[in-house]
Amino acid sequence: MNITSRSQLRLVITILTAGSLLALQAEPPRRVDDSLFERLEYRHIGPIGNRVSAVAGVSGDWNTYYIGAASGGVFKSEDGGASWKPIFDSQPAQSIGALAVAPSDANVIWVGTGEAKIRSNISIGNGVYRSTDGGRSFTHLGLEKTGRIARIVVHPADPDVAWVAALGHCYGPQPERGVFRTLDGGRNWEKVLFVDEDTGASDLIIDPSNPRILFAGTWQMAIWTWGRQSGGPGSGLHRSTDGGATWERLSGQGLPKGPWGKVALSTTRANPQRVYALIETNSNEEFEPIEQHQGVLWRSDDGGDGWKKLNSDHVLAQRPHYYSRVVAAPDDENTVYFLSTQASVSLDGGATSRRFPVAGDHHDMWIDPGSPQRMIVGHDQGISISTNGGRSWHRPQLPIAQMYHVHTDRRIPYNVYGNRQDGPSMAGPSNTLTGSVIPIGAWHSVGGCESGFAIPDPEDPHIVWSGCYEGILDRYDARTGHSRNVSVWRDNAEA
Repeated sequence: MNITSRSQLRLVITILTAGSLLALQAEPPRRVDDSLFERLEYRHIGPIGNRVSAVAGVSGDWNTYYIGAASGGVFKSEDGGASWKPIFDSQPAQSIGALAVAPSDANVIWVGTGEAKIRSNISIGNGVYRSTDGGRSFTHLGLEKTGRIARIVVHPADPDVAWVAALGHCYGPQPERGVFRTLDGGRNWEKVLFVDEDTGASDLIIDPSNPRILFAGTWQMAIWTWGRQSGGPGSGLHRSTDGGATWERLSGQGLPKGPWGKVALSTTRANPQRVYALIETNSNEEFEPIEQHQGVLWRSDDGGDGWKKLNSDHVLAQRPHYYSRVVAAPDDENTVYFLSTQASVSLDGGATSRRFPVAGDHHDMWIDPGSPQRMIVGHDQGISISTNGGRSWHRPQLPIAQMYHVHTDRRIPYNVYGNRQDGPSMAGPSNTLTGSVIPIGAWHSVGGCESGFAIPDPEDPHIVWSGCYEGILDRYDARTGHSRNVSVWRDNAEA
Protein backbone atom coordinates (compact mmCIF):
# COMPACT_ATOMS: atom_id res chain seq x y z
CA MET A 1 0.00 0.00 0.00
CA ASN A 2 1.31 3.41 -0.97
CA ILE A 3 0.73 6.21 1.48
CA THR A 4 0.80 9.50 -0.40
CA SER A 5 0.03 12.03 2.29
CA ARG A 6 0.57 12.69 5.97
CA SER A 7 -3.20 12.69 6.53
CA GLN A 8 -3.45 9.19 5.11
CA LEU A 9 -0.53 8.10 7.37
CA ARG A 10 -2.25 9.53 10.45
CA LEU A 11 -5.45 7.72 9.45
CA VAL A 12 -3.66 4.38 9.16
CA ILE A 13 -1.94 4.87 12.53
CA THR A 14 -5.26 5.79 14.16
CA ILE A 15 -6.98 2.69 12.75
CA LEU A 16 -4.14 0.40 13.83
CA THR A 17 -4.06 1.92 17.34
CA ALA A 18 -7.81 1.63 17.74
CA GLY A 19 -7.73 -1.94 16.53
CA SER A 20 -4.96 -2.79 18.97
CA LEU A 21 -6.89 -1.28 21.88
CA LEU A 22 -10.02 -3.21 20.92
CA ALA A 23 -7.97 -6.41 20.77
CA LEU A 24 -6.56 -5.74 24.23
CA GLN A 25 -10.05 -5.12 25.59
CA ALA A 26 -11.39 -8.25 23.96
CA GLU A 27 -8.56 -10.48 25.20
CA PRO A 28 -7.29 -9.33 28.61
CA PRO A 29 -3.86 -10.66 29.57
CA ARG A 30 -4.01 -14.06 31.18
CA ARG A 31 -2.97 -14.30 34.81
CA VAL A 32 -0.13 -16.70 35.45
CA ASP A 33 -1.16 -19.51 37.76
CA ASP A 34 0.76 -19.07 41.02
CA SER A 35 1.07 -22.84 41.34
CA LEU A 36 3.61 -22.76 38.51
CA PHE A 37 6.09 -21.18 40.92
CA GLU A 38 5.63 -23.72 43.72
CA ARG A 39 8.35 -26.03 42.40
CA LEU A 40 10.90 -23.25 42.05
CA GLU A 41 13.66 -23.16 44.63
CA TYR A 42 15.94 -20.30 45.57
CA ARG A 43 19.66 -20.76 45.17
CA HIS A 44 22.48 -18.53 46.34
CA ILE A 45 24.37 -16.96 43.45
CA GLY A 46 26.32 -14.24 45.33
CA PRO A 47 27.84 -11.87 46.07
CA ILE A 48 29.70 -12.21 49.36
CA GLY A 49 28.99 -9.82 52.22
CA ASN A 50 28.37 -8.23 54.68
CA ARG A 51 26.57 -6.70 57.72
CA VAL A 52 26.75 -8.67 60.99
CA SER A 53 24.79 -7.26 63.92
CA ALA A 54 25.44 -9.86 66.66
CA VAL A 55 28.30 -12.22 67.56
CA ALA A 56 28.96 -14.82 70.26
CA GLY A 57 31.31 -17.66 71.05
CA VAL A 58 31.73 -20.52 73.48
CA SER A 59 34.17 -19.79 76.26
CA GLY A 60 37.03 -22.30 76.27
CA ASP A 61 36.03 -23.75 72.89
CA TRP A 62 38.29 -22.08 70.35
CA ASN A 63 36.45 -23.69 67.45
CA THR A 64 32.87 -22.55 68.03
CA TYR A 65 31.40 -19.18 67.05
CA TYR A 66 27.94 -17.87 66.22
CA ILE A 67 27.08 -14.79 64.16
CA GLY A 68 23.75 -13.07 63.59
CA ALA A 69 23.33 -11.25 60.30
CA ALA A 70 21.36 -8.06 59.87
CA SER A 71 19.15 -9.86 57.36
CA GLY A 72 20.69 -13.30 56.86
CA GLY A 73 19.85 -15.36 59.94
CA VAL A 74 22.32 -17.17 62.20
CA PHE A 75 25.50 -18.98 61.14
CA LYS A 76 27.70 -21.33 63.17
CA SER A 77 31.35 -22.30 62.82
CA GLU A 78 32.85 -25.35 64.47
CA ASP A 79 36.36 -25.03 63.05
CA GLY A 80 37.53 -21.67 64.34
CA GLY A 81 35.86 -19.65 61.60
CA ALA A 82 37.27 -21.52 58.61
CA SER A 83 33.82 -22.67 57.46
CA TRP A 84 30.27 -21.70 58.37
CA LYS A 85 26.81 -23.22 58.07
CA PRO A 86 23.40 -21.54 58.32
CA ILE A 87 21.36 -22.83 61.26
CA PHE A 88 18.37 -20.46 61.21
CA ASP A 89 17.11 -20.60 57.63
CA SER A 90 13.89 -22.44 58.49
CA GLN A 91 12.71 -19.60 60.75
CA PRO A 92 10.47 -16.80 59.42
CA ALA A 93 12.60 -13.98 60.91
CA GLN A 94 16.09 -13.44 59.50
CA SER A 95 17.04 -10.09 61.07
CA ILE A 96 19.09 -10.80 64.19
CA GLY A 97 19.51 -8.34 67.05
CA ALA A 98 21.14 -10.38 69.83
CA LEU A 99 22.87 -13.72 70.47
CA ALA A 100 23.75 -15.33 73.79
CA VAL A 101 25.30 -18.67 74.72
CA ALA A 102 24.36 -19.91 78.18
CA PRO A 103 27.56 -19.80 80.31
CA SER A 104 26.58 -22.98 82.15
CA ASP A 105 25.52 -25.01 79.08
CA ALA A 106 27.06 -24.33 75.68
CA ASN A 107 24.25 -26.24 73.96
CA VAL A 108 21.73 -23.54 74.94
CA ILE A 109 21.68 -20.70 72.41
CA TRP A 110 19.35 -17.70 72.73
CA VAL A 111 18.48 -15.63 69.65
CA GLY A 112 16.76 -12.25 69.72
CA THR A 113 15.36 -11.17 66.35
CA GLY A 114 15.04 -7.68 64.94
CA GLU A 115 18.12 -5.56 64.44
CA ALA A 116 18.40 -2.77 67.02
CA LYS A 117 21.00 -0.75 65.09
CA ILE A 118 18.71 1.91 63.70
CA ARG A 119 18.99 3.09 60.11
CA SER A 120 16.49 3.69 57.34
CA ASN A 121 16.67 0.21 55.81
CA ILE A 122 16.54 -2.46 58.51
CA SER A 123 14.14 -5.27 59.33
CA ILE A 124 12.22 -6.03 62.49
CA GLY A 125 11.90 -9.45 64.07
CA ASN A 126 9.27 -11.63 65.71
CA GLY A 127 10.64 -12.28 69.18
CA VAL A 128 12.95 -14.77 70.87
CA TYR A 129 14.19 -18.23 69.84
CA ARG A 130 16.11 -20.83 71.82
CA SER A 131 18.11 -23.92 70.96
CA THR A 132 19.06 -26.62 73.44
CA ASP A 133 21.10 -28.70 71.01
CA GLY A 134 23.80 -26.29 69.88
CA GLY A 135 21.75 -24.76 67.07
CA ARG A 136 20.53 -27.90 65.32
CA SER A 137 16.94 -26.87 66.08
CA PHE A 138 15.19 -23.82 67.50
CA THR A 139 11.97 -23.15 69.39
CA HIS A 140 10.09 -19.89 69.09
CA LEU A 141 9.46 -18.54 72.59
CA GLY A 142 7.18 -15.58 71.98
CA LEU A 143 7.64 -11.83 72.51
CA GLU A 144 6.54 -11.52 68.88
CA LYS A 145 5.72 -7.83 69.06
CA THR A 146 8.96 -6.63 70.61
CA GLY A 147 10.20 -5.66 67.14
CA ARG A 148 13.90 -5.27 67.90
CA ILE A 149 15.89 -7.05 70.61
CA ALA A 150 19.09 -5.26 71.57
CA ARG A 151 20.55 -7.69 74.11
CA ILE A 152 19.96 -11.05 75.83
CA VAL A 153 21.61 -11.88 79.16
CA VAL A 154 21.61 -15.45 80.51
CA HIS A 155 22.03 -16.40 84.15
CA PRO A 156 25.61 -17.64 84.69
CA ALA A 157 24.47 -20.82 86.49
CA ASP A 158 20.98 -21.50 85.10
CA PRO A 159 20.43 -21.68 81.31
CA ASP A 160 16.65 -21.38 81.81
CA VAL A 161 16.86 -17.90 83.36
CA ALA A 162 17.33 -15.03 80.94
CA TRP A 163 16.61 -11.33 80.51
CA VAL A 164 15.75 -9.63 77.21
CA ALA A 165 16.24 -5.95 76.33
CA ALA A 166 13.44 -5.12 73.90
CA LEU A 167 13.66 -1.86 71.99
CA GLY A 168 10.30 -2.14 70.22
CA HIS A 169 9.50 -1.60 66.57
CA CYS A 170 9.92 2.18 67.16
CA TYR A 171 7.34 3.20 64.55
CA GLY A 172 4.89 4.34 67.20
CA PRO A 173 3.84 3.84 70.82
CA GLN A 174 3.58 0.23 71.98
CA PRO A 175 3.56 -1.65 75.30
CA GLU A 176 5.96 -4.42 74.17
CA ARG A 177 9.07 -2.53 75.21
CA GLY A 178 11.53 -2.68 78.08
CA VAL A 179 13.15 -5.60 79.90
CA PHE A 180 11.51 -9.04 80.01
CA ARG A 181 12.52 -11.97 82.24
CA THR A 182 11.93 -15.71 82.06
CA LEU A 183 12.61 -18.22 84.82
CA ASP A 184 11.55 -21.33 82.89
CA GLY A 185 13.43 -21.36 79.60
CA GLY A 186 11.10 -18.96 77.82
CA ARG A 187 7.79 -20.71 78.40
CA ASN A 188 6.62 -17.70 80.38
CA TRP A 189 7.74 -14.07 80.35
CA GLU A 190 7.21 -11.15 82.69
CA LYS A 191 7.85 -7.53 81.83
CA VAL A 192 10.02 -6.39 84.72
CA LEU A 193 11.13 -2.94 83.48
CA PHE A 194 8.82 -0.65 81.55
CA VAL A 195 9.19 3.12 81.27
CA ASP A 196 6.49 4.08 78.76
CA GLU A 197 5.20 3.17 75.31
CA ASP A 198 7.73 5.43 73.59
CA THR A 199 10.79 3.94 75.32
CA GLY A 200 12.54 0.60 74.92
CA ALA A 201 15.65 -1.04 76.35
CA SER A 202 18.86 -0.36 74.43
CA ASP A 203 21.29 -2.42 76.52
CA LEU A 204 21.49 -4.82 79.45
CA ILE A 205 24.38 -6.18 81.55
CA ILE A 206 24.71 -8.48 84.55
CA ASP A 207 27.20 -8.39 87.43
CA PRO A 208 29.63 -11.25 86.70
CA SER A 209 29.99 -11.95 90.42
CA ASN A 210 26.36 -11.49 91.50
CA PRO A 211 23.52 -12.36 89.07
CA ARG A 212 21.06 -10.48 91.25
CA ILE A 213 22.57 -7.19 90.08
CA LEU A 214 21.71 -5.94 86.60
CA PHE A 215 21.92 -2.61 84.79
CA ALA A 216 19.67 -1.56 81.91
CA GLY A 217 19.81 1.35 79.54
CA THR A 218 16.53 2.67 78.15
CA TRP A 219 16.12 4.68 74.97
CA GLN A 220 13.23 6.86 73.86
CA MET A 221 13.24 6.48 70.10
CA ALA A 222 10.78 7.24 67.29
CA ILE A 223 11.12 6.46 63.58
CA TRP A 224 9.08 8.00 60.77
CA THR A 225 9.30 7.57 57.02
CA TRP A 226 11.02 10.97 56.77
CA GLY A 227 13.40 10.70 59.72
CA ARG A 228 13.82 9.77 63.37
CA GLN A 229 14.04 11.37 66.79
CA SER A 230 16.36 10.08 69.46
CA GLY A 231 16.03 11.02 73.09
CA GLY A 232 13.54 12.19 75.64
CA PRO A 233 12.58 11.77 79.28
CA GLY A 234 12.22 8.00 78.85
CA SER A 235 15.93 7.46 78.20
CA GLY A 236 17.83 6.55 81.34
CA LEU A 237 19.97 4.20 83.38
CA HIS A 238 18.39 1.63 85.71
CA ARG A 239 19.72 -0.83 88.31
CA SER A 240 18.23 -3.95 89.86
CA THR A 241 19.55 -5.74 92.95
CA ASP A 242 16.99 -8.55 93.06
CA GLY A 243 17.47 -10.31 89.75
CA GLY A 244 15.36 -7.89 87.76
CA ALA A 245 12.20 -8.10 89.85
CA THR A 246 12.40 -4.39 90.71
CA TRP A 247 14.44 -1.50 89.32
CA GLU A 248 15.62 1.92 90.42
CA ARG A 249 16.39 4.73 88.02
CA LEU A 250 19.82 6.23 88.60
CA SER A 251 20.22 10.00 88.38
CA GLY A 252 22.51 12.66 89.73
CA GLN A 253 25.66 11.46 91.48
CA GLY A 254 27.74 12.67 88.56
CA LEU A 255 25.45 11.51 85.72
CA PRO A 256 24.47 14.11 83.10
CA LYS A 257 21.23 16.00 83.21
CA GLY A 258 18.44 14.64 81.06
CA PRO A 259 16.93 14.09 78.69
CA TRP A 260 19.35 11.61 77.13
CA GLY A 261 19.35 9.55 73.96
CA LYS A 262 20.70 6.02 73.58
CA VAL A 263 22.51 4.26 76.46
CA ALA A 264 25.15 1.50 76.12
CA LEU A 265 26.66 -0.39 79.07
CA SER A 266 29.47 -2.74 80.05
CA THR A 267 31.14 -4.20 83.13
CA THR A 268 34.01 -6.61 83.75
CA ARG A 269 34.63 -9.67 85.87
CA ALA A 270 38.05 -8.19 86.66
CA ASN A 271 36.17 -5.67 88.84
CA PRO A 272 32.36 -5.94 88.85
CA GLN A 273 32.13 -2.60 90.65
CA ARG A 274 33.43 -0.94 87.48
CA VAL A 275 30.54 0.03 85.17
CA TYR A 276 30.91 1.91 81.90
CA ALA A 277 28.01 3.91 80.42
CA LEU A 278 28.19 5.38 76.93
CA ILE A 279 25.37 7.92 76.83
CA GLU A 280 24.07 9.81 73.82
CA THR A 281 24.13 13.41 74.93
CA ASN A 282 26.19 16.53 74.43
CA SER A 283 29.47 17.02 76.22
CA ASN A 284 28.11 20.27 77.66
CA GLU A 285 25.13 18.29 79.00
CA GLU A 286 22.57 20.44 77.13
CA PHE A 287 20.44 18.01 75.15
CA GLU A 288 17.48 18.50 72.88
CA PRO A 289 15.91 15.48 71.15
CA ILE A 290 17.06 15.60 67.53
CA GLU A 291 18.22 13.07 64.97
CA GLN A 292 21.49 12.34 66.75
CA HIS A 293 24.06 13.71 69.18
CA GLN A 294 27.30 12.12 70.32
CA GLY A 295 28.23 9.41 72.77
CA VAL A 296 29.92 10.55 75.96
CA LEU A 297 31.55 8.10 78.37
CA TRP A 298 30.74 7.95 82.07
CA ARG A 299 32.20 5.49 84.57
CA SER A 300 31.27 4.21 88.01
CA ASP A 301 33.77 2.55 90.33
CA ASP A 302 31.30 1.71 93.09
CA GLY A 303 28.63 -0.36 91.38
CA GLY A 304 26.59 2.54 90.08
CA ASP A 305 26.37 4.73 93.18
CA GLY A 306 28.66 7.46 91.85
CA TRP A 307 29.70 8.48 88.34
CA LYS A 308 32.19 10.71 86.58
CA LYS A 309 32.48 11.88 82.98
CA LEU A 310 35.65 10.64 81.34
CA ASN A 311 35.66 11.10 77.59
CA SER A 312 33.63 13.00 75.02
CA ASP A 313 35.71 12.07 71.97
CA HIS A 314 33.31 11.81 69.04
CA VAL A 315 35.04 8.64 67.80
CA LEU A 316 33.58 6.65 70.71
CA ALA A 317 30.06 6.73 69.27
CA GLN A 318 29.54 8.37 65.92
CA ARG A 319 25.91 8.10 64.79
CA PRO A 320 24.83 6.60 68.16
CA HIS A 321 21.54 5.26 66.79
CA TYR A 322 23.53 2.96 64.49
CA TYR A 323 26.46 2.14 66.78
CA SER A 324 26.93 2.69 70.57
CA ARG A 325 28.60 -0.47 71.85
CA VAL A 326 31.09 -0.54 74.71
CA VAL A 327 32.83 -3.78 75.79
CA ALA A 328 35.11 -4.00 78.82
CA ALA A 329 37.86 -6.61 78.80
CA PRO A 330 37.10 -9.48 81.20
CA ASP A 331 40.65 -9.60 82.58
CA ASP A 332 41.50 -5.89 82.90
CA GLU A 333 39.14 -3.28 84.29
CA ASN A 334 41.05 -0.49 82.54
CA THR A 335 40.86 -1.98 79.04
CA VAL A 336 37.63 -1.12 77.26
CA TYR A 337 36.66 -1.25 73.58
CA PHE A 338 34.31 1.08 71.67
CA LEU A 339 32.57 -0.02 68.47
CA SER A 340 31.55 2.74 66.10
CA THR A 341 32.52 3.85 62.60
CA GLN A 342 36.01 3.11 63.79
CA ALA A 343 36.85 0.69 66.57
CA SER A 344 38.88 2.15 69.42
CA VAL A 345 40.34 0.96 72.70
CA SER A 346 41.20 2.63 76.00
CA LEU A 347 43.92 1.26 78.25
CA ASP A 348 43.38 3.71 81.09
CA GLY A 349 39.79 3.10 82.09
CA GLY A 350 38.25 5.28 79.38
CA ALA A 351 40.15 8.50 80.00
CA THR A 352 41.85 8.32 76.59
CA SER A 353 41.48 6.07 73.58
CA ARG A 354 43.30 5.10 70.43
CA ARG A 355 42.28 3.40 67.22
CA PHE A 356 41.85 -0.37 67.33
CA PRO A 357 42.09 -1.47 63.67
CA VAL A 358 39.47 -4.09 62.79
CA ALA A 359 37.33 -3.13 59.79
CA GLY A 360 34.69 -0.39 59.52
CA ASP A 361 31.22 0.35 60.89
CA HIS A 362 31.42 -1.98 63.90
CA HIS A 363 28.37 -3.27 65.82
CA ASP A 364 29.10 -6.09 68.23
CA MET A 365 32.02 -7.76 70.01
CA TRP A 366 32.50 -10.91 72.06
CA ILE A 367 35.62 -11.59 74.14
CA ASP A 368 36.27 -15.06 75.55
CA PRO A 369 36.12 -14.63 79.36
CA GLY A 370 38.56 -17.51 79.81
CA SER A 371 40.97 -16.46 77.04
CA PRO A 372 40.66 -12.69 76.51
CA GLN A 373 43.12 -12.69 73.61
CA ARG A 374 40.39 -14.46 71.60
CA MET A 375 37.69 -12.17 70.24
CA ILE A 376 35.20 -11.75 67.41
CA VAL A 377 33.79 -8.48 66.03
CA GLY A 378 30.73 -8.00 63.82
CA HIS A 379 30.66 -5.08 61.38
CA ASP A 380 29.29 -3.88 58.07
CA GLN A 381 31.85 -5.93 56.14
CA GLY A 382 31.09 -9.16 58.00
CA ILE A 383 33.15 -10.51 60.88
CA SER A 384 36.73 -10.42 62.11
CA ILE A 385 38.27 -13.02 64.42
CA SER A 386 41.49 -12.59 66.41
CA THR A 387 43.28 -15.01 68.71
CA ASN A 388 46.06 -12.62 69.68
CA GLY A 389 44.21 -9.67 71.17
CA GLY A 390 43.66 -7.86 67.90
CA ARG A 391 47.21 -7.80 66.58
CA SER A 392 45.98 -9.69 63.51
CA TRP A 393 42.56 -10.65 62.18
CA HIS A 394 40.95 -13.38 60.11
CA ARG A 395 37.99 -12.20 58.06
CA PRO A 396 35.83 -15.07 56.72
CA GLN A 397 33.50 -14.45 53.78
CA LEU A 398 29.81 -15.15 54.33
CA PRO A 399 26.81 -15.31 51.95
CA ILE A 400 24.80 -12.62 53.75
CA ALA A 401 25.09 -9.60 51.42
CA GLN A 402 22.30 -7.06 51.76
CA MET A 403 21.22 -6.11 48.26
CA TYR A 404 18.99 -3.06 48.09
CA HIS A 405 17.78 -3.52 44.50
CA VAL A 406 18.04 -6.14 41.77
CA HIS A 407 17.97 -5.99 37.96
CA THR A 408 18.89 -8.32 35.10
CA ASP A 409 20.09 -7.87 31.55
CA ARG A 410 18.98 -9.71 28.39
CA ARG A 411 22.00 -11.90 27.88
CA ILE A 412 21.88 -15.69 27.89
CA PRO A 413 22.68 -16.66 30.53
CA TYR A 414 21.61 -13.37 32.07
CA ASN A 415 23.59 -11.31 34.57
CA VAL A 416 22.25 -9.94 37.86
CA TYR A 417 22.90 -6.40 39.10
CA GLY A 418 22.35 -4.66 42.41
CA ASN A 419 23.65 -2.22 45.00
CA ARG A 420 25.08 -3.71 48.19
CA GLN A 421 24.88 -2.19 51.65
CA ASP A 422 28.09 -0.44 52.67
CA GLY A 423 29.92 -1.58 49.59
CA PRO A 424 30.09 -1.07 45.84
CA SER A 425 27.44 -2.00 43.32
CA MET A 426 27.75 -5.59 42.19
CA ALA A 427 27.17 -7.57 39.00
CA GLY A 428 27.49 -11.29 38.48
CA PRO A 429 26.31 -14.19 36.33
CA SER A 430 23.15 -16.15 36.98
CA ASN A 431 24.97 -19.31 35.94
CA THR A 432 28.50 -20.48 35.29
CA LEU A 433 30.34 -23.13 33.32
CA THR A 434 32.77 -23.76 36.18
CA GLY A 435 30.34 -25.96 38.12
CA SER A 436 27.43 -25.64 40.49
CA VAL A 437 28.98 -22.81 42.52
CA ILE A 438 29.44 -19.35 41.04
CA PRO A 439 32.94 -18.23 42.07
CA ILE A 440 33.45 -15.09 44.12
CA GLY A 441 35.67 -13.70 41.38
CA ALA A 442 32.78 -13.70 38.91
CA TRP A 443 31.27 -10.74 40.76
CA HIS A 444 32.54 -7.20 40.26
CA SER A 445 31.54 -3.59 40.74
CA VAL A 446 29.76 -1.59 38.05
CA GLY A 447 30.22 1.90 39.48
CA GLY A 448 28.02 3.80 41.86
CA CYS A 449 27.86 2.83 45.52
CA GLU A 450 25.52 1.32 48.09
CA SER A 451 22.73 3.78 47.37
CA GLY A 452 20.53 3.80 44.31
CA PHE A 453 20.21 1.31 41.48
CA ALA A 454 22.47 -0.57 39.05
CA ILE A 455 20.55 -0.99 35.79
CA PRO A 456 21.92 -2.31 32.47
CA ASP A 457 21.10 -0.32 29.37
CA PRO A 458 18.23 -2.06 27.50
CA GLU A 459 19.89 -1.39 24.13
CA ASP A 460 23.50 -2.07 25.03
CA PRO A 461 24.11 -4.58 27.86
CA HIS A 462 27.75 -3.47 28.05
CA ILE A 463 26.58 -0.19 29.60
CA VAL A 464 25.33 -0.05 33.21
CA TRP A 465 23.83 3.00 34.88
CA SER A 466 24.59 2.94 38.61
CA GLY A 467 23.52 5.41 41.29
CA CYS A 468 24.94 6.71 44.53
CA TYR A 469 24.07 9.31 47.18
CA GLU A 470 22.42 12.64 46.39
CA GLY A 471 21.52 11.75 42.84
CA ILE A 472 25.06 10.91 41.76
CA LEU A 473 25.02 8.74 38.62
CA ASP A 474 27.81 6.65 37.06
CA ARG A 475 28.00 5.15 33.58
CA TYR A 476 29.94 1.87 33.55
CA ASP A 477 31.31 0.27 30.37
CA ALA A 478 31.96 -3.47 30.70
CA ARG A 479 34.23 -3.43 27.63
CA THR A 480 36.76 -1.20 29.38
CA GLY A 481 35.92 -1.87 33.02
CA HIS A 482 35.77 1.88 33.64
CA SER A 483 32.99 4.04 35.08
CA ARG A 484 32.60 7.80 34.91
CA ASN A 485 30.39 10.29 36.65
CA VAL A 486 27.50 11.52 34.50
CA SER A 487 25.43 13.16 37.21
CA VAL A 488 22.58 15.32 35.97
CA TRP A 489 23.17 18.26 38.30
CA ARG A 490 26.33 20.19 37.53
CA ASP A 491 26.34 21.74 41.03
CA ASN A 492 26.53 18.31 42.71
CA ALA A 493 29.48 18.31 45.08
CA GLU A 494 30.66 14.92 43.75
CA ALA A 495 30.17 15.73 40.07
